[in-house]
Amino acid sequence: MAKKKTIFDLLEMKKKKEKATWVTAYDFPMGSFAEQAGVDMILVGDSLGMVVLGYQGTVPVTMDDCILHCQAVRRGAPNTFVVGDMPFGSYQVSDEEAVRNACRFLKEADADAIKLEGGRRVISKIKAICAAGIVVFGHIGLTPQSSGQMGGFKAQGRDVNSARDLIKDAIAIQEAGARALLLEAIPPELTGFIAEKLTIPVYSIGAGLPCDGQLIICGDMLGLFQAFTPKFVKKYANVGEVIINAFKAYVDDVKNERFPEDKHAYHALDSKEAFEALFNEFK
Repeated sequence: MAKKKTIFDLLEMKKKKEKATWVTAYDFPMGSFAEQAGVDMILVGDSLGMVVLGYQGTVPVTMDDCILHCQAVRRGAPNTFVVGDMPFGSYQVSDEEAVRNACRFLKEADADAIKLEGGRRVISKIKAICAAGIVVFGHIGLTPQSSGQMGGFKAQGRDVNSARDLIKDAIAIQEAGARALLLEAIPPELTGFIAEKLTIPVYSIGAGLPCDGQLIICGDMLGLFQAFTPKFVKKYANVGEVIINAFKAYVDDVKNERFPEDKHAYHALDSKEAFEALFNEFK
């Protein structure tokens, strides 16, 4: 079994121009599948609010939600680099609150790093968490927790002024001590510039090819999340359709008494006569 990567392995991969792969996972089976497939990292994202819990967005997700799912993923993927996602409200209040909640990911869920959204406005939080000895991943571009301020889930950095702001955010995040950066839904040319500019790994989710690796949400790539499919998603399977068809077949079998069959039953060990005698006792 492959040895779990460290942040130094990820930095070395950037130097060697070896692409890193990471996916989201939210439970034991998905964590196990990801590890067996050889992904480099797993993000236990607050996207679990939409993919697993059925919310309209990520804002309602709590720290307890994230910790519970991170614990499950760690049990399924003991040898994979796991990143816990700081949910809305877990770091915005104060630096102290940010450190306290970041520590929970390491102490309670054995995560290897945390991720938090925002650029220069969260620099003090990044510095405080790094000072506590925790590996921090930054996240800028389309940041779902603040999508209300953006007018919805919209691509960012598509004009010069907003691109300039993202470059400043990226530089500030690295200078604050973050060890990696995730760019979401920004133009590929901007992604390429930031990846070249920074010495830390820069990863993309819907931000194009020219960077140090890619992230994709498991529910999107597998066809499990059916409410909508972002433009940047490639569907590698349609597991949702397979599951629905399986349920339909089960319903049909039960209605028409094709399930359970005799092979699915636990047969009596004593004789038929002994059971008939038992039943007669209660008539």
